[in-house]
Amino acid sequence: MARFLVVLDVDSTLIDDEVIELLAAEAGSLGQVAEITRQAMNGELDFEQSLRARVHTLEGLPASVFDTVGARVTVTRGVPELIAGVKTAGGRVGVVSGGFHEVVDPIAERLGLDYWRANRLEVIDGRLSGELTGAVIDAEAKATTLREWAADSDIPLARTVAVGDGANDLTMMAIAGLSVGFDAKAPVRDLAGVLIDDRDLSRVLPLLGLRG
Repeated sequence: MARFLVVLDVDSTLIDDEVIELLAAEAGSLGQVAEITRQAMNGELDFEQSLRARVHTLEGLPASVFDTVGARVTVTRGVPELIAGVKTAGGRVGVVSGGFHEVVDPIAERLGLDYWRANRLEVIDGRLSGELTGAVIDAEAKATTLREWAADSDIPLARTVAVGDGANDLTMMAIAGLSVGFDAKAPVRDLAGVLIDDRDLSRVLPLLGLRG
């Protein structure tokens, strides 16, 4: 049985980037998308509504944009150390994202994560349609995912850790044994159990008693 489960947000947490903004830069809609992202992460807009509005601006991009954008993504400092530390201690690590499988999958595989889940962009005839396919990963879905992975790992919620930065992470953070606001936006700063303002995810390890 794993000792604990650490579940992280992806955009601006596992990675330094907001993938939707990297995609929007390719589509020429960065200014519009960045403002919608800011409002959504601060809890000023419904997440699903804002996500669909941002994705709509990507219509017509070639599917090859995933490789282009993926090459620009920077994994946050301390991520390999966090994953290695948790796994060595018998824990598991997953990421759940309001971003996109097409970019998250290669990162998750490279890092050796135990679990990952994200939204999926619809591609028709080799181009983005401007729509999503499948269920939307919103705040409730993130919480459901944490519960599902904890059950799969036979880990009680009291031994789960949720790490995030934006309003979309608050529901999963509320049910986790420990909630960590990482370089967090305003609503998360008010509600997280612990705040880490230095962008180094290895700083989660001492919270688990693994290094300190």
